[in-house]
Amino acid sequence: MAVPFRRTGKTAKRKRRTHYKLKAPTLVICPQTGEYTLPHRVTPNSGYYKGQLVIEKKASKESDA
Repeated sequence: MAVPFRRTGKTAKRKRRTHYKLKAPTLVICPQTGEYTLPHRVTPNSGYYKGQLVIEKKASKESDA
């Protein structure tokens, strides 16, 4: 089994790990509701995609009662 001859220094280790970071998600504003949503996806809050209604929202149980 291969074993490193020398210990990896702090600087070398940290330089290698500079790319391990979180990325903020890209958000766009839904033109129908004004809420934030992911781009190129049907908005769950309104059911629209590219200005067309794709999914109709189900009526809530409270309004049926």
